[in-house]
Amino acid sequence: MERVCHIITKLELGGAQQNTLFTVAHLNPSTFHPILIVGESGFLDAEARALPHVEFHQVPVLVRRMHPLRDLQALWVLTRLLRRLRPTIVHTHSSKAGILGRIAAKLAGVPIIIHSIHGFGFTPRQHSVYRRALIFAERTVSAWTTRFFSVSEANRRQGIAHGLFPPDRCTVIRSGVDFQAIRQVTVSVPEKKRTLGLDRDRPVVGVIAAMKPQKAPLDFVRLAAVVAATRPDCQFVMVGDGELRPMVEAEIRRLTLDRAFHLLGWRRDVPDILRCLNVLVLPSLWEGLPRVYLEAILSGVPIVGTRVDGGEEVVRDGITGYLVEPGDILGMATRVLEIFNEGWQRPSDSPESLLGPEFDIWEMVHRQEAEYLQLIRECRPDPTSLPVTG
Repeated sequence: MERVCHIITKLELGGAQQNTLFTVAHLNPSTFHPILIVGESGFLDAEARALPHVEFHQVPVLVRRMHPLRDLQALWVLTRLLRRLRPTIVHTHSSKAGILGRIAAKLAGVPIIIHSIHGFGFTPRQHSVYRRALIFAERTVSAWTTRFFSVSEANRRQGIAHGLFPPDRCTVIRSGVDFQAIRQVTVSVPEKKRTLGLDRDRPVVGVIAAMKPQKAPLDFVRLAAVVAATRPDCQFVMVGDGELRPMVEAEIRRLTLDRAFHLLGWRRDVPDILRCLNVLVLPSLWEGLPRVYLEAILSGVPIVGTRVDGGEEVVRDGITGYLVEPGDILGMATRVLEIFNEGWQRPSDSPESLLGPEFDIWEMVHRQEAEYLQLIRECRPDPTSLPVTG
């Protein structure tokens, strides 16, 4: 049985984190022994610990923010842990775990090292010195990376352009959602609105994202002010939490939107909440490929988002929603009002056909398993020793 170790910095309620948990929980148990290493505490830690047949380890000194001393400690702890666990494959996620995890895997002598790109840690809005340092770090650990998985074609092209890997070392494997589970959601919208504190007869505009700089939650609040000036009957929902929550709350008060806003925090009933929305907004400044876009399309909810990274690979302009440039608050508000004023007609094609099977989470797991087995065959002289998965 092949020991496959996934490493991620923090298990918050995001797409990369949820899909990592789904992967380790659903790898073929007759072929793979899944191991999960996480850093600082997060919302999904208890769920991860409860996964049957998944070996769980926590390294609290592995934190998201840059902290040289802690980062060196985390590298030392990860290296010792990997030497003890002796996995065949280390598969890293996110920028910090991606860099430290791959260095630790190299030092521990792990034969196969994989990194999933869910968007990059370096962005155009960072200070140039800091951004160059991150790109340099990514290029350095790239030399020790056997294979890259990218959730979007856009991220793959970006990595190639920055010299992080040649085209033949990166495969696009979508960050999927469970088509069948979302399709089977049944919810009484009036009752659900009531439990959320919403007026059942007023339209709802929502964002589902962590309150961190990448997701630009303050842009959503300012967009809401523009929309509310024309449509005072609108109510606004924010699902998620994070470091920018105090600033979000202050901006809501400043714009006197208190009575129209509902901050719901982290929730596990996102498919139910989506059925209550008239429009989903995501004002991100950068992305890999937002998982919530897939959930919205499968739920029949129009999207107003930003034209960054993998968004254009999912959102079909005028069919499943609209994309504008990041930071264009007026442009996003205009599209929201357009959906309200002109009405929104659901696409004639089924949501599944609009996305394609590559976005199904089960296909994501099967693609990863196939890649794992191929890489193991390539690094061993006797490929007949490997079991075949269905």
